[in-house]
Amino acid sequence: MPTVNPYLIFNGTCEAAFLHYQKVFGGEFPYMGKFKDMPPAEGCDPLSEEEGNRVMHVTLPISAETVLMGSDSTSQSGPAKMGDNVQISINTESQEEADRLFTGLAEGGTVIMAMTKTFWGAYFGMCIDAFGVHWMVNFDE
Repeated sequence: MPTVNPYLIFNGTCEAAFLHYQKVFGGEFPYMGKFKDMPPAEGCDPLSEEEGNRVMHVTLPISAETVLMGSDSTSQSGPAKMGDNVQISINTESQEEADRLFTGLAEGGTVIMAMTKTFWGAYFGMCIDAFGVHWMVNFDE
C-alpha cells in the first residue's frame, strides 16, 4: 500500500522552516541534503554559492505513517509561489506500482519529470494532474 506525505517547497527558507517544525513535532532528520552536495545536472548552469547552500531535500518523520518533506527552489526551478508550494509525495512498494500510479495521475496533465532512476537510488517522477495538483511518485529500491 502506498504512503502519502506532504512535500513543501520554499524560496531559501526550508532549513529554517524545518528547524522550526522539528521544535514543534520533535524527532530527528534522517536526511537533509543541500544542492551543492548533488552531482552537477547535465546541460544546467552551476548554481551560485547561495543556491548551493539551499536545501535540496529534507525529511522529518511526524509519526510512524507520516513524513514531512521539503526543499528550496532554485533559479533553475523558478521561485515557489506560496500557497501553491505544496506537493503530494507518494512512496510505493514496487516500481510497477509507481509506474501505474504515475501514469494514472499524469493522464490529461503535465509530466514534469518522467519516472526514472535517480542518483539518490530511487525510481522517481513528478507531474501535475489534470486538476492542477502537483504529485511526486517515488519507489526506493
